[in-house]
Amino acid sequence: MCGITGWVRFPPEPRQRPDLLKAMSETLACRGPDASGIWLGLNAALGHRRLAVIDPEGGRQPMRARCDNAVDEVVLVYSGEVYNYRELRTELKAKGRVFVTESDTEVVLQAYLAWGEDFVERLGGMFALALWDGSRELLLLARDRLGVKPLYYARTIDGLVFGSEIKALLAYPEVEAAVDAEGLAELLSFVRTPGRTCYRGVHELRPGHTLVVREDQHPVTRRYWTLEARKHRDELPATVAHVRELLEDIVERQLIADVPLCTLLSGGLDSSAITALAARSLARRNKGPVRSYAVGFAGQHEHWDADADRMRDTLDAPFARLLAEHVGAEHTEVLLDAARLADRDTIDRVVRARDLPDGLGEGDTSLYLLFGALREQGNTVALSGEAADEVFGGYAWFHDEAAVNAETFPWLARSGGFSGEQTTNTPHSFLDPGLLTKLELRDYVAEQYREALAQVPRLSGESPAERRMRELGHLHLTRFLPGLLDRKDRMSMAVGLEVRVPFCDHRLVEYVFNVPWEFKSFDGREKSLLRAATQDLLPVEVAGRRKSPYPSTQDPVFAEGVRRRLREVLANPDSPVLPLLDAAAARRAVESASGPELRRAAEPVLLLDSWLRQYPVKLEL
Repeated sequence: MCGITGWVRFPPEPRQRPDLLKAMSETLACRGPDASGIWLGLNAALGHRRLAVIDPEGGRQPMRARCDNAVDEVVLVYSGEVYNYRELRTELKAKGRVFVTESDTEVVLQAYLAWGEDFVERLGGMFALALWDGSRELLLLARDRLGVKPLYYARTIDGLVFGSEIKALLAYPEVEAAVDAEGLAELLSFVRTPGRTCYRGVHELRPGHTLVVREDQHPVTRRYWTLEARKHRDELPATVAHVRELLEDIVERQLIADVPLCTLLSGGLDSSAITALAARSLARRNKGPVRSYAVGFAGQHEHWDADADRMRDTLDAPFARLLAEHVGAEHTEVLLDAARLADRDTIDRVVRARDLPDGLGEGDTSLYLLFGALREQGNTVALSGEAADEVFGGYAWFHDEAAVNAETFPWLARSGGFSGEQTTNTPHSFLDPGLLTKLELRDYVAEQYREALAQVPRLSGESPAERRMRELGHLHLTRFLPGLLDRKDRMSMAVGLEVRVPFCDHRLVEYVFNVPWEFKSFDGREKSLLRAATQDLLPVEVAGRRKSPYPSTQDPVFAEGVRRRLREVLANPDSPVLPLLDAAAARRAVESASGPELRRAAEPVLLLDSWLRQYPVKLEL
């Protein structure tokens, strides 16, 4: 896993700018603590920070090669993992391509030399890459199908600048952190619009797309992959069997690494299935046991109240231990201190990692601290159960008739709908009412919902009910999952950890997307297919456990830490977030609201304040 950045300029740059390229690369140092490299040509510059995972000695970047008899080089910087690189390597060797390393990076480079711009369609995995072809004088950017790895770009006066994170672009003189009303609406709406960021002029390369930049031409974006509606022809037993076959192959491929590897284990169905499959695969190759890690909170048992959290009625730890014992895992519980979760320094680090205040508050800080602990204990790669809920229909609102039929995003409907207005105990409670009126968040969300529905593929002959469930699946994969993947990427790469997400394998996603909803819920529960495909690997208690989201602390120390931090922000006249707030409402709540009531509204304010303190944001509202 790595960080990439650079630019292309037409006509050629009259002077090379290594200091600028190094500065841009340095912003991504956390993504690549093992090595760095830069390449500068007349038209293009490519920078790379490396986290060595496969072939640590041979996979150095930028990587260069020549196409047959061409005079100019092809230069590649690449972030991610291509899990089918061994098969591609064999195929390319048969075509006469010569390899000098064992890295998947060289496979990506040679694939371009052999197959041209269509090479990306042959790559299976998570990746973001930039490639300069000197002979053709073009820059090519590409991103994996589900958008597991991030990639951003911005047009400049004479070219384009790109990077794995927005902070790399902001280090380029022509790119500024300007946020207008539409950008702030995007940030505050809890809707992630593909290709859009809150910064004016800064774009996200959409998942499953490439972008090519040539002189005297507008950049050309091409979609090389999308979800398609197809008739599902397998009966239920064959469907379950095929899901199991796919999962076994996916996990087997994603265990390939030349560095220490582990799994994230919550004791839920998703992470337990991945850990069990990993344990079996490692044991078969005499490379076990699998190492698993669970996150918890110091004092959680003492403070736990099942009635206080309607989404989480059980603690993770007992189920994680049960699964670990069942598969013979080397299991570790990482207990986080509640006070540290609310610490200003921790919040600042999380916001710097994300470049934005659009996180999940405590959910982000706890993930960041968990990943830091994994890295400290010698792990470089971790497998996660992320995306199973989106792929298999695991969220509660998939099974809530009101949410299913709501004319908005179901996750917003489930939370009581989105009005964009100031009410109590919401993420917008402390924002200035005039600002919310100006942003017209209700209309913004409605427009994004209409756009998202228009992109859903249709299948002739589908019943209205089946069509609606297809819509829900597509909405989650394109508008909900990207935010979670970005969160996972940023929190892990901030500490130099690579997190792999087996449920995002495009073969599995394509197949399950077209499975009828009656198969996905055939036993009357969430994620029926996944449970049926893996239940023989799991203890009965784990296989039958009800869906429980990522854990959240109930320790009053955290809630009071949030109260203290908000009081400090409100008391400081120089706090940059104050002009965005209804300060009177916030002050009343700080003094009178209970800790749990205060958290949901206060955490977004703390994130906004951290962002405005750390970034040169120009709010142009």
